[in-house]
Amino acid sequence: MPSIARQLAMLACLLLAQSSTAVEIDARDLVRQAMDHWRGLTSHSKMTMTIHRPDWERTLTMESWSKGDKLSLVRVIEPRKDAGNGTLLNDNSMWTFSPKINRIIKVPSSMMSQSWMGSDFSNKDVAKSTDILDQYDHELTHSEERDGHVYYTITSIPHDDAAVVWGKEVLVVRDDFVLLEEQFWDQDGHMVKAMKTLEVAEMGGRAVARVIRMAKTGMEEEEWTQMTAEQIEFDLVLPDRLFTLSNLRNPRQ
Repeated sequence: MPSIARQLAMLACLLLAQSSTAVEIDARDLVRQAMDHWRGLTSHSKMTMTIHRPDWERTLTMESWSKGDKLSLVRVIEPRKDAGNGTLLNDNSMWTFSPKINRIIKVPSSMMSQSWMGSDFSNKDVAKSTDILDQYDHELTHSEERDGHVYYTITSIPHDDAAVVWGKEVLVVRDDFVLLEEQFWDQDGHMVKAMKTLEVAEMGGRAVARVIRMAKTGMEEEEWTQMTAEQIEFDLVLPDRLFTLSNLRNPRQ
């Protein structure tokens, strides 16, 4: 009997320890880790973006750089008629450049959620903005094991004074910090659009979401935008001058 009692006590301690570990999972930290995993300390990537509509489809090739969580630059390199169009994010301020009009235009905060280059991705999405970390409260609402991984669902509610358009965002993050899904809900509790990872691959020394697709709810077959990473590097040396308005207009790298 003493042996059985000891075994029961040990089992109770084990269950209590597991319960405490679950409680200690920090939802904001999961989101932070997913953002850091996506961006790295620095990153450089080449990708293609396919915009699909019922009666047409077009593909852009882009190059992007990021440094920390405040600096990013995206530039279109193909097709020729769109080459040179760029977007710069510097400490939550965003600018776009169009070689056709040879002008740099600052994007007001009210337009950060507007479409980028006619796609289903917003200016904020393409620039890899991380303002969800500071403008939202995060709660771990579900977790499950499948395919040898743990999948965490985080519900993020914006602060009352946050300058955002969404009523909430719901993220699904794998235990290796790959972001598998991000849902965008309006103020009335309806899901407007969702970004889903279609393929995870080893690139740049880590598992990354190689193919992602954004689509409006109910229009998943007719209208979508797909982003495919062709190559990606992490944690390389990038000079600060890369993330300047001068370089946005006149590329030096």
